[in-house]
Order: sequence, then C-alpha cells, then structure tokens
Amino acid sequence: MNLEKVVFGFFVLLAATLNFGFFIGDIADPQLHNVYELFAAIVVSLIATVLKFGDRTQIGAVHLATSLVADLQLIAAALVWGYASYVSSAGLTAHATASVVSLSGGALFANVVSVVLLVVETVSFHRR
Repeated sequence: MNLEKVVFGFFVLLAATLNFGFFIGDIADPQLHNVYELFAAIVVSLIATVLKFGDRTQIGAVHLATSLVADLQLIAAALVWGYASYVSSAGLTAHATASVVSLSGGALFANVVSVVLLVVETVSFHRR
C-alpha cells in the first residue's frame, strides 16, 4: 500500500465531503450553513491542492485544475459571506446566503470531478 496515495485520496474525499456538508440544505437559510464548515472545506481543499502539485502526468494536471477551481469558488464564497456579515448594512440575507451556497455548489462540482478522476485513475492502474 502506498501511503502517499492514501493521504492524497483521503484529502480529496474529505474536501468533497466537507463541501457537500456545507452545501446541503435550503439555499437561502443561513442557519443551515455553518461558517466553520465552510472554513474547514477551504482549509482541506487547499491542502488537497498542495498535494496535487507533485504529479507531472496529464491526469495530475486535470486534478490540479479541478482543485484550483474548487479553491477559487470556496474562497469567493468566504469573501461573499464575510462581506455580507461584516461590511454590508443588510447583513447575511437570504440573497447573500444563496450566493455563498451557489459558489460552494460550483466547488462541489469541481470536487466531484476530482473524485471521479481519482476513481478512474485507481481502476485503470496496472500492477507491474
């Protein structure tokens, strides 16, 4: 068993599941979307991105691209949340929450693509 592959797979799947946990629920209800879960999704997604830098294959490049997309979407979601909570006079409205959750949904899609790539790569692996 390759420990590096285990750690890589762990962080890819953890990033996807944390993002899913934040995403699930009524899109406009801020009570159903925990800011700490969004923070955890960002941190784990960034860790997964760093782990993807070493792979020099074509599928590794696509892995990295999906991870960068997820990072960008999650950071944008955190910025919208922060703006709505601390800068905007309206506060965290249903509209702002919907924007945050929608951005998280884009990141979730990128994470699902990454998980599918991981499964395809694992299934197509041939022992020598």
